[in-house]
Amino acid sequence: MPNATQTASAGQMPDAGGQPNVPEASAGAAARPAVAARVKIHARDVNVHYGEKHALKHVDLDVNEHEVTALIGPSGCGKSTFLRCMNRMNDVIDNCQVTGSITLDGTDVYDPSLDVVQLRARVGMVFQKPNPFPKSIYENVAYGPRIHGIARGKSELDEIVHRSLTRAGLLKEVNDRLNEPGTGLSGGQQQRLCIARAIAVNPEVILMDEPCSALDPIATAKIEELIDELRENYTIVIVTHSMQQAARVSQRTAFFHLGDLVEVGDTEQIFTNPKDSRTQGYITGRFG
Repeated sequence: MPNATQTASAGQMPDAGGQPNVPEASAGAAARPAVAARVKIHARDVNVHYGEKHALKHVDLDVNEHEVTALIGPSGCGKSTFLRCMNRMNDVIDNCQVTGSITLDGTDVYDPSLDVVQLRARVGMVFQKPNPFPKSIYENVAYGPRIHGIARGKSELDEIVHRSLTRAGLLKEVNDRLNEPGTGLSGGQQQRLCIARAIAVNPEVILMDEPCSALDPIATAKIEELIDELRENYTIVIVTHSMQQAARVSQRTAFFHLGDLVEVGDTEQIFTNPKDSRTQGYITGRFG
């Protein structure tokens, strides 16, 4: 995995005038009718401790429905920790304590009576490295709907698998080999298979933890195009070390540093007119 300094510096060499290049927000990512955003996930005073380490400090952040929110910042700043709070993936980490409030459509994510399995069906996750199951392409996508009882029969399951692969932009590439192992696909295809697997259970939110860090530029471009298409139906939160990627795919960006949420706002504003000097320093490559 490239470190944040390498990633931040890669696209920010000084221009001819000696000024650092700051990534421009994508017109495609930003273009959307001006309507009042509906908050999907509401986080207030979120703190995370790993034993004695205070990894996330008093974070307040809203995630809007049908938007892509990018979480950026140096390695170890807390962005992936916050991402995992939203579907309680931190529950499986020893000595991890989460306090504060996170609600999904007004429901307390950390309510002890909440079914965590159902929560993770509503809030799916795509990890940094593609992790297809050691099953066929078909069974990778069918697994979730089958265990959650979403499909009532084989024909309905077939429809879900085909629809999910289509939405993930993969069906045309694998339609004639659905019974072959998912692990035999290329890295980019495997990651799109994992996205198909995530959306097969009809989630409302998709969390993506550096989904392109292990992919080549062509595969990365396909995933980014897919993210922009998926936001029409899903709310997406993506952790990325690439500020160029954040500018291309997101509508809102949150900058984390040393466990603090330093600044959050519209992506264009964050990259062109940040309010905090730490944000300015990070996006211009002065530190990372």
